[in-house]
Amino acid sequence: MRNETGRGGAQTAPRRRTYERDYYVDGNTVRRAEAAPVHRPQREQSERQKREREEELRGKKRAARRNQERELRMSRSYVAFLTMAVAVFGAFAGLYIHIQSDVTARMNTISKLESQIADLKADNDEAYKRINTAIDLDSIRNTAMLQLGMCYAKESQIIYYSVGDDDYMNQYSEIPSE
Repeated sequence: MRNETGRGGAQTAPRRRTYERDYYVDGNTVRRAEAAPVHRPQREQSERQKREREEELRGKKRAARRNQERELRMSRSYVAFLTMAVAVFGAFAGLYIHIQSDVTARMNTISKLESQIADLKADNDEAYKRINTAIDLDSIRNTAMLQLGMCYAKESQIIYYSVGDDDYMNQYSEIPSE
């Protein structure tokens, strides 16, 4: 049997290849094979370097922890400011909700009053129409002329008055005949 060098003789362990075969696709078939480099494991670090790295990491963790603790501490003035801000915000929110509920209640009251007005107008119009249809003007004229002896006014009996800007006139004395 031959070894990897191609010479006969003693058998040696086959050498590992430093690359693996990888393929790329051009279209829907593999056209050509191309070698890809194999990642080699890093050399082992010395104990001293490991200890230094661990100490550095511990120092960074301690510094980060100190920074976090410092950031988490709040001064009394900052807490007082936050408390006041929350109280003011709560007061404004409560006031807004109160005003909003007051407006809603008033809108409901207005809508109820408007519906009552509409109902009263409908009732009023109905009563007015009922009264107008109940009146018989011919029977009133006949009763006035036949039973009460009334008659239409003659042209000489009608006196015209001009009224100023007022829409009514008060009578304080007898109307003159001439």
